[in-house]
Amino acid sequence: MDMQMKTSDFYYDLPKEQIAQTPIEPRDHSRLMVLDRQTGEVEHRHFYEIIDYLNAGDCLILNDSRVLPARIYGIKEGTGARVEFLLLTCREGDVWEVLTKPGKRAKPGMRYQFGDGLLRCEILEIIEDGKRLARFEYEGNFYAVLDKIGQMPLPPYITAKLEDKERYQTVYSREIGSAAAPTAGLHFTPELLEKLKEKGVRIGFVTLHVGLGTFRPVHEEKITDHTMHSEHYYLPAETAELIRQTKREGKRVIAVGTTSCRTLESVAAKEGEICESSGWTDIFIYPGFTFRVLDGLITNFHLPESTLIMLVSALAGYDHTMNAYRIAVQEKYRFFSFGDAMFIR
Repeated sequence: MDMQMKTSDFYYDLPKEQIAQTPIEPRDHSRLMVLDRQTGEVEHRHFYEIIDYLNAGDCLILNDSRVLPARIYGIKEGTGARVEFLLLTCREGDVWEVLTKPGKRAKPGMRYQFGDGLLRCEILEIIEDGKRLARFEYEGNFYAVLDKIGQMPLPPYITAKLEDKERYQTVYSREIGSAAAPTAGLHFTPELLEKLKEKGVRIGFVTLHVGLGTFRPVHEEKITDHTMHSEHYYLPAETAELIRQTKREGKRVIAVGTTSCRTLESVAAKEGEICESSGWTDIFIYPGFTFRVLDGLITNFHLPESTLIMLVSALAGYDHTMNAYRIAVQEKYRFFSFGDAMFIR
């Protein structure tokens, strides 16, 4: 694969009405495109039929990160001017990196309150990319307060109101800290996970807290000039053991979502093997990348010119991927966070 790939190589034309605005009910009734990465052959199924493609002994790796209801609305103390904050990353204690809207106004020393004073904060400093550091004050548990007053930070291309906050969480989400859902997991129901276990498919968890940077299109023309955002991950010892066992038995390790994929491949690259590990990763996977862990991937359909469609192309092959996307547009698949799924095998 030519390493001088351009960002524009990953462009495809998507009619606006194919961007899913609301989730499908029930979760596992979304469509599923199955893509054979050897032949490029495409099959059209429903997500609940994923069970037909997984065998006893295969393991699915799921990201159990939970989305923070990180969009909060409030007022500036003193003037009552309306503001919107987006919490990005917890730096330490109650100090968070935030984005503020309107953007330019929040200066160090200014104070804001949210939810009729349930949550208050002071801006400490302005940091890179126009982000702010803010220190929050509240009674009781921070996440409980956030759960009460915060909204889900849906991506900008979703304009419909989300009726049920839990529909932007996976049914197995546990570790709070993501700015966006690991969306490939949204298709699983508790019943489907049970059926998979009964069939002998093994399930392991990793945690990668998804950053909003994940949605950023690549602006540089040469993809290798793009700077990846950094995300925090944790791979537990029992998941590491499950993966090693699966490999020993000659079965497949299948990542659910690009976030699980990035976690596994980051650990393999950093440690030289799969073992318990935690840290920050800014791994950028694009065609030419050698996968050390992954045998398959369950994922959604990603934005044109995003690092995620580049990751998919690295696994399935550039031509196969772009062809599959053309077919998905033609066949009226639903795209992005609340859209349909693809299984690359």
